[in-house]
Amino acid sequence: MAVFDKIQQAVEQGDPRRVNKLIDQALLESDPDSQYTLAEWLADIGYVEEAVKVLEHLQFLFPEESQLAIDRAGLLIEIDREDDALEVLTSIPEGDEQYPQALVVLADLFQTQGLLEAAERRLDEAIRLLPDEPLLLQAKAEVLLESGRYLESARLYTDLLAAEIEIPGVNLSERLAEVYSAGAAYEEALPYYEQALKEQSSPDTLFGAAYSAFQSAQYETAIRYAEELTAMDPDYFSAYLLRAESLNMMGDYSASYEAATEGISRDEYNKELYLFAGKLALKLGRETEGEAHLRQAIALDPEYMDAIQTLIALLHAQERSEDVLELAEAAVSNETDWAALYPAIAAAYEATEQYGKAADYYGRAYPAFREDAEFLSNYARFLLEEGRQEQARQVIDELLVLEPGHPDWADWHQSAE
Repeated sequence: MAVFDKIQQAVEQGDPRRVNKLIDQALLESDPDSQYTLAEWLADIGYVEEAVKVLEHLQFLFPEESQLAIDRAGLLIEIDREDDALEVLTSIPEGDEQYPQALVVLADLFQTQGLLEAAERRLDEAIRLLPDEPLLLQAKAEVLLESGRYLESARLYTDLLAAEIEIPGVNLSERLAEVYSAGAAYEEALPYYEQALKEQSSPDTLFGAAYSAFQSAQYETAIRYAEELTAMDPDYFSAYLLRAESLNMMGDYSASYEAATEGISRDEYNKELYLFAGKLALKLGRETEGEAHLRQAIALDPEYMDAIQTLIALLHAQERSEDVLELAEAAVSNETDWAALYPAIAAAYEATEQYGKAADYYGRAYPAFREDAEFLSNYARFLLEEGRQEQARQVIDELLVLEPGHPDWADWHQSAE
């Protein structure tokens, strides 16, 4: 049996010690081309350390072959030996034929480390050497995108697209659309998403088009793309919420609710869908269903502030003070700052005649709600009823600043004197 067949058999048997022993044998017995093929195969199946070992041997035999160094550096990066990769790459001299490729790999290394300026410098140097190489321009566009320089990235992609450049595995229209979307230029992104869809339709491209249409207030277009997406992939759950949101913006609340509940039937662990369905049910006057959806959202995430606030507001409006306290006490028990809930908690304690706790929560809410006339009004009334005239005067003074013409505040101020 040939040594390469033995290596494959050892890999299939999960025997790494025998694999390494057979690799050593292959390095002694086989020709360099076969060894290079072995390195590629080992890397492809995840035996990266072993592939590096083979390339190190080949580089010892052929120190002038810079491509071997570049290949080895790429594998070293994969196994987090970045310092070793850097040493290998910087050893390639500027006049070497493979120097531009080494610069690209260096740029990739710096980019993964978050050193975007260093990555851009290496790419600029490579572009100076090979100004017409589209892969370098595309690589720079990606670095600019990651740096948040969206317009510069878009310009490079626009130039590549205008030149009718083809880059294997890259849809330039889609990348340009994604660059515009990343910079929140959704109206500019939408035509490029549509162009990309003409070239090849995919779930992610459809969602990008739908989302860009939604952000551009083109709700019918957003709905159309979202429906195409769920027809292509019924488990692309974000599309259901996006369709529901679009229908809601068009004022079709019943259809919006149906879209949200359809999404829930596909993804029963999506708290955002439960929250949205809950809010729509309340908008439609279906309070029982709304409460059920909101409670399910909270069951999925006990610290889901938006759902908790919405449900507490419902319970407060229904004067279900005990239920408010049960929900609120569970929420605030983890000592997180839940200031947004404090006014409702204070009102619930007041309604259940637990005045000490009501005073505590009114006081907790006060710093965050000093610009809220409704809260200040409730707080001032409570303080007056509790005989806390000095505190009441302070709150009423703030009410007079917010609503100086209100007839009640002056009377309350006199009551507090």
